[in-house]
Amino acid sequence: MKKSFFYGVMLCLIVGCQSQPIAFDANKELNYCTLQVHKALQTLQTADSCYDYTMEPRNILEGETTWNCRKVAANEWCSGFWPGVLWMDYAAQVKNEKVKSEDVDLLRKVAEGYTEAIVPIISQPVYDHDLGFITINSFLKGYEATGNERYKQLALQAADSLATLFNDKAGTILSWPRHVKDYGGHNTIMDNMMNLELLLWASQEVKNEKVKSDKWKEIAVRHAETTMKNHFREDGSCYHVVIYDTIDGHFIKGMTHQGYADSSMWSRGQSWAIYGYTMVYRFTKDKCFLDFAQKVTDIYLKRLKETSDDWVPLWDMDIPEMKNERVKSEKLKDASAACVVASALLELCQYVDAEKGKNYREAAIAMLRDLSTDRYQSRDKNVAFLMHSTGHHPAGSEIDASIIYADYYYLEALLKIADIEYGAASF
Repeated sequence: MKKSFFYGVMLCLIVGCQSQPIAFDANKELNYCTLQVHKALQTLQTADSCYDYTMEPRNILEGETTWNCRKVAANEWCSGFWPGVLWMDYAAQVKNEKVKSEDVDLLRKVAEGYTEAIVPIISQPVYDHDLGFITINSFLKGYEATGNERYKQLALQAADSLATLFNDKAGTILSWPRHVKDYGGHNTIMDNMMNLELLLWASQEVKNEKVKSDKWKEIAVRHAETTMKNHFREDGSCYHVVIYDTIDGHFIKGMTHQGYADSSMWSRGQSWAIYGYTMVYRFTKDKCFLDFAQKVTDIYLKRLKETSDDWVPLWDMDIPEMKNERVKSEKLKDASAACVVASALLELCQYVDAEKGKNYREAAIAMLRDLSTDRYQSRDKNVAFLMHSTGHHPAGSEIDASIIYADYYYLEALLKIADIEYGAASF
């Protein structure tokens, strides 16, 4: 699972049309994240100083100070993000001689507890495509941090379950199985690109079982290819949802669920595409996926410059508020999309030519630089890392909130930068 990153961090950062050399101190921001994690853990303790591991942090709404938690469940797609945050923080701190051993022990204890609470999801028949999200962020992060063989086996079991959602006629994994009747067909959402990592990782881990390995890889590759063919407009922007016929698999239509309109660029959906195709290239080394990762990235960066006053996008780049000028309102931003893109670009920059790699690295650092200001960091306002994310704007859900997946990808991106500069987070 571990990825290597080889580039320096002293970069020229772009702000609007101006540029100036700025050094980004990743370790400073990592220290901040660790502080926030421990503050959150204090608030999550029960009356007897224990933790209810079945309740995972999900969001902190405007004006609140502590995490709203949701019951770990197969229909709670965010169940793995908090364990992932804990595992990433633990893996970085375990190497830090300055950190008290009891603090490191606490991080491992709670990471194990919150991860263990997810086991029942793996053990039941597959309920949702987001089994990938849940597993990658918990068991795979735990396996990477500890080498616990049980985590590996549970992740392989989850991959086997996820593969059952593949429709050979349509060529994609079914999203939201419980909503097939609502959408009138085999529906696939852009978010599903992220779940392919579970299958591609698993295919490498069972090389001694060639039939299963080939099957998992074939499913992931076909899903990526079919999505590339049907989920995108000519300019590289994506639909959130594509509906396929359940019988013969033909394309019916592209639409949105969480974006502003069927034809608009929903920022987090585009971020899933950037991250997803970068990840698929990592595993396959197929140049068509690398080329496509650049295409979906370049339209995102172009539209970002046109619509936002900084490196954090509006929740959708086609909302009416952006018609006259680049929008400044934090209430319309989605910090989570910026976190996902920043993390993806710090990998994608390794695979492209030097000039483009430099541009992608600079963009990623600029995103993290903006996210690390008092405009977006929660600091003393609440126990999350970041504010101003948007969950599901059309439904009026999680608007201008701190959301757990924003924190997850923010921390992941910071650790990549620390790896770039120091070879590992040194704090």
